[in-house]
Amino acid sequence: MIVADEQRILLCSDLDRTLIPNGAAEESLAARPLLRRLAARPEVLLCYVSGRHQSLIRSAITTYQLPVPDFAIGDVGASLYRIQGEQWLPCDSWQQAIASDWGDMQRGDIAASLGDLPQLRAQEADKQGEYKQSYYVSVDVDLRPLLQAVEERLCHLGIAYSLISSHDEVNDVHLLDVLPQRATKLGAIRFLMTVLGCARERVIFAGDSGNDLPVLSSELQAILVANAADDIRAEALAAVAHDTAAGHLYLAQGGLLGMNGNYSAGVLEGVVNAFPETLAWLTDDSEET
Repeated sequence: MIVADEQRILLCSDLDRTLIPNGAAEESLAARPLLRRLAARPEVLLCYVSGRHQSLIRSAITTYQLPVPDFAIGDVGASLYRIQGEQWLPCDSWQQAIASDWGDMQRGDIAASLGDLPQLRAQEADKQGEYKQSYYVSVDVDLRPLLQAVEERLCHLGIAYSLISSHDEVNDVHLLDVLPQRATKLGAIRFLMTVLGCARERVIFAGDSGNDLPVLSSELQAILVANAADDIRAEALAAVAHDTAAGHLYLAQGGLLGMNGNYSAGVLEGVVNAFPETLAWLTDDSEET
């Protein structure tokens, strides 16, 4: 069966602690095989949306036996790829769009501007990107004055930027990413929707952490997996409650096919809630799980 892109369900999902069971919560063992079954359907386009760069996304796919996606948004939105077999084809028009936000500035200029802030510890080289400067911040640091100091320096550079903060629960450390203004998860998803001609009601996003909040509280349908931290759940609900233009936010709680709602199980639960026809795709025994 051939299904036009604009008629398909575009499932966009975060990786770490959303599809990937690398958090403290228990995983339902049936979830990832069922995710592979869903992704194999011609009616579904799958896009991973991650803070990881290309090689780390590919490593996660292999390590966790995730389905190979049709698209991948990496570097918290600063890179976008179309996947065709073994080829990861970068979207040059997206790179051109976000590059203009930084003008003549390079990532090294941003690093130099922030280098005198002792609370910032640069992340490893393989976690940086051409349009992504990333830091670790101790959980003991008061983020509000630090973010104000970072913004003052970025404003002085005269660039259009996004400053994304989140919390790595596994390592108990804050993450801080400096990106071009348009290079966010939400910005990249909206760009991909335009390219594909996807209607809003055919798009759904799943996430669990702070850098997912702009998408979770946007106009798009969204899923918050059951293993998400309580503070993220509270922030997401508050953001949706105060924005009449926000899409439907589904909180996974477990119960679908006996699964617990964590990680991929929560993603599948949210997809079935938004698109009830997908339940039959997951339970059709004529297909191999």
